[in-house]
Order: sequence, then structure tokens, then C-alpha cells
Amino acid sequence: MKLAVIPARGGSKRIPRKNIKLFCGKPIIEYSISAAVNSQLFDYVIVSTDDKNIAEVSIQAGAEVPFFRPVELADDFTGTNDVVKHAIKWFTREGVKIDYACCIYATAPFLRSQYIIKGYEALINSNHSYAFTVTSFPFPIQRALFINKNKEVEPYQPEHIFTRSQDLREYYHDAGQFYWGTAQAFLEDVLTFSTNSLPIILPRYLVQDIDTEEDWIRAELMYKAMQLGSIEAGK
Repeated sequence: MKLAVIPARGGSKRIPRKNIKLFCGKPIIEYSISAAVNSQLFDYVIVSTDDKNIAEVSIQAGAEVPFFRPVELADDFTGTNDVVKHAIKWFTREGVKIDYACCIYATAPFLRSQYIIKGYEALINSNHSYAFTVTSFPFPIQRALFINKNKEVEPYQPEHIFTRSQDLREYYHDAGQFYWGTAQAFLEDVLTFSTNSLPIILPRYLVQDIDTEEDWIRAELMYKAMQLGSIEAGK
């Protein structure tokens, strides 16, 4: 069995009610639910939440909420792996054997079903524990700058400050969309950010962290621009 787990607790602080706030006219969690459902991969698409309103919105959007997350897994310090483990164990107690699970973030409006499918195929055709989304940094991190205690500019790696971009290794960061894994890997807390994982590379225009109000505004502008581009291309 394949399980999609969308963690969505009610106590977000930097953006209040973040998981169900309207994003371009729809609760933002609806985008993640739709991408999971439309992939047609999952036996269950569930939202793990401690919040009644989030549960209601999620069910209306097509997800299941078979349980409410316990209080001890709904604070600021709970990791997503613990949430996925809890869901897997809940289904196991109900007599359902989960083979693969996919943790999908609730605030990922740029998520596409095709990449969820690509992640699953990469995982099952390998001997790795996980497959998750990454994207490249837009500028070589070797030529990064920092501001020292005297408020002066210093290069992060002085030896590379004049190295041509094309001569430097490209680096990637977590895109924050989904994390496919074997149920066993989640249950055993196998390290994700390691050689246990395969990268699913996304174009940078499909990646935007949404942690602040500024991030939210930027993401909506990006989404609207992409929608306009799709309309123009369809003419």
C-alpha cells in the first residue's frame, strides 16, 4: 500500500492559519491534496492535523482525516518524520500494511503530480530509502559573501571569489515539496539528507519557500505569472 501524508498542524505562528489560508483563491493545502490525488498513485491520501477546521477543509478538498494528531506531535519542535511514523503505525494497527509513504508539505502550491510519480518510480527502481525534491542554487555558493562583526563584507570562500561560475560545482537545496520513502526507512529514522536518498530535480521556477508574509506574496505573484503564461500559450 502507498500512503500520502500531508502534515498540517493548526498552530502556525509566522503566517496565522497558514495551511488553510487562501492562496490565489483556494486554501493552500488544496494544491497539495489535488497533486497527490491526481497522481493516482496512492491508496490513501491523508492529512495529519490537530485542528478541526483544517480537517474540514482537507476533507472537502478530497483528502481523508482518519485521526487527529496527538498533542505531543503538534508543537513547534515535532519533525515531519515523527508525523509520518505516527500515520504508518496508525494504519498498521488498523490492519493495513504500508509499503511506501510520501510526506507532502501542505504549503506547496507549485507541486506537480508528474514529479510525485517521478519520485516514486525513482525510489522503487533503486535500493535507496528515499527520493525527494531538490533544486539548484541560482548563484554559486562558493562565491557567497558574509558581513563580519565590523559590518564589512568578506567572501565565504576567498579562493573562489574570482573563479568562473562554469568552473564551480553546482549545489542543490531541499525544495520542500515531498519526501518519498519506504515505510521501513521512516519507521527506523533512516537519515534523509544523505546518500540514502535520490534527488528529484525541479526547475527553480517551481520552488518557493513560504515561511513569511513576504514569501507568500512572492509565491502568489509567481503562481499568477505562470497561470497567465499558460493562458497565453494556449491562444
